[in-house]
Amino acid sequence: MRRTLRTGAGRAAARRRGVAATASVAVAALLAAAAPAAATVPPPATAGSAGLGDPYFPLAGNGGYHVEHYGLTLRYDPASRHLDGTAVLTARATQQLARFDLDLAGLTITGLTVDRTPAGYRRDGRELVVTPRHAPRAGQRFTVTVTYRGTPRPVTDPDGSDDGWIATDDGAFVAGEPQGAMTWFPADNHPLDKSAYDITVTVPKGRTAVSNGVLVSRRTAHGRTTFHWRQREPMAAYLATATVGTFRTESFTTRDGIHVYNAVDPREAAAAAPVLKKLPSVLEWESALFGPYPFRAAGSIVDHAPDVGYALETQSRPLYDSAPDLSTLVHENAHQWFGDSVSLTSWKDIWLNEGFATYTEWLYSEQHGGRSAQQTFDALYARPASDGLWAYPPADPGSGARIFGTPVYDRGAMALHALRTAVGDRVFLRVLRAWATGHRQRHGTTAQFVRLAERESGRRLGPLFQAWLHAQGKPDRA
Repeated sequence: MRRTLRTGAGRAAARRRGVAATASVAVAALLAAAAPAAATVPPPATAGSAGLGDPYFPLAGNGGYHVEHYGLTLRYDPASRHLDGTAVLTARATQQLARFDLDLAGLTITGLTVDRTPAGYRRDGRELVVTPRHAPRAGQRFTVTVTYRGTPRPVTDPDGSDDGWIATDDGAFVAGEPQGAMTWFPADNHPLDKSAYDITVTVPKGRTAVSNGVLVSRRTAHGRTTFHWRQREPMAAYLATATVGTFRTESFTTRDGIHVYNAVDPREAAAAAPVLKKLPSVLEWESALFGPYPFRAAGSIVDHAPDVGYALETQSRPLYDSAPDLSTLVHENAHQWFGDSVSLTSWKDIWLNEGFATYTEWLYSEQHGGRSAQQTFDALYARPASDGLWAYPPADPGSGARIFGTPVYDRGAMALHALRTAVGDRVFLRVLRAWATGHRQRHGTTAQFVRLAERESGRRLGPLFQAWLHAQGKPDRA
């Protein structure tokens, strides 16, 4: 999840009928139970839901299918800001699927097929509603191909920031949290649906297109360069990027076999260099705490995007709007475990991303000659009860700007420190590692984390988590 860089109000400290009917249903159930068994009949084809019912973003994602792989082929012209795209989605139906939705904002559809057969479609706000000629059966794999074009524009979040495809003076800063993936490709845009990706971007010669995972190929012809990136490990759509700019690049392999690729805007190079130099050691330190690094690739994209105001933990390669400081580097790479590998089930659990990444900053400082986590906790706890830190509970902050607010980051980290104080360092670190490794490449919830902490510690921790994660107001110190 995103860590905002201390810009913008309300942002985080660093950085969404009656009784008769009931009776009729009951009678029908009794009659059905009394009837003789009939031959199994396949269920009728039905429409997949327009959203997954997330309490904060109810239309995010779509029901009825799971996308296994995205093949995105893009061509972008920074001068005109025009994008041409082809998206090939390989999906598996989870129900007999008469109709299904994709999330897509703006852009013009120029063609759409399902299994190479033209399909009906219509636009309904940010929903692309698709009616295939032949309904996929439950369990069937099918392919959706969408061609599209236009000038992608970011979406504005409730806190006033933009996310999605954000044009810059030399390309585009592409950061999709929480809604922005749909500004540049048709997606099942919720963290519950994680997929593999191949992203191919063609840009004018002299520009670089940087995405997730490993660079498979780079070729230049007729004044244009095409970059093909592959992210094999499952990834939520909001963590995909296709950032374009004039970058200096470097690539190398760490002693742990991780492929590192850094792309830096020359205007940020001098400030970024000493921090990026520490990336291998930061990854090694975090791996020692949380378990093996969860991806094949790592790195950084350091753009010059002064109007953006935040960094994002784009999977395998965090994206920065300017040269990051060391704490930001630590934070965004901690998200590779907490947020990217272990993903949200619901956006209300956002503290599982941001509280964990923030506490990783505290731990790094403590173990590298800086302020201890206890000192950071004490300084925050000294804030009066009227302070915004205590404005709402981090485990269900509410929709809108609150999901990126101070309580999610700092009070979320304080909850982890309260756990550490209660169970001791050995058990606490065992809990963090068990969470990261036990849910690797999958999902998690707050309730699951609480159960894990209780199991690992052998203690009843409900009151502690109730006070720090769920209760209104400033918790008691105990």
